[in-house]
Amino acid sequence: HVQLVESGGGSVRPGGSLSLHCAASGAMPSSLQCMGWFRQAPGQEREGVVVTDRGLSQNYADSVKGRYTISHDRATNTLNLTLYALKPEDTGMYYCAAADNYWDCEARLQTANFPTWGRGTQVTVS
Repeated sequence: HVQLVESGGGSVRPGGSLSLHCAASGAMPSSLQCMGWFRQAPGQEREGVVVTDRGLSQNYADSVKGRYTISHDRATNTLNLTLYALKPEDTGMYYCAAADNYWDCEARLQTANFPTWGRGTQVTVS
């Protein structure tokens, strides 16, 4: 039974940085083949931020390209997201998601087709 727990959120000024972490348990690192980060601002729909296919490729949303970086630390089975040059519109609850297969991984940025989700960590930029 895979569980995901996010951490690292907080409040930051525009232009600042944050590092988010998603600790996975109940699964080997190699079994989490498609993973991603999503966010949801108050009153808005959830949107994809970035997905990674076995660490071989990444698909970022246009709004975060060049500012966010995803990485998977297999030693600790933690999915990390570093946020730079933050803007007020980056505010929202950030969720981690994972799947045990990589089929259509890139497309999951839009479909959000993941069986496992964390509970989220709040990011506020103001």
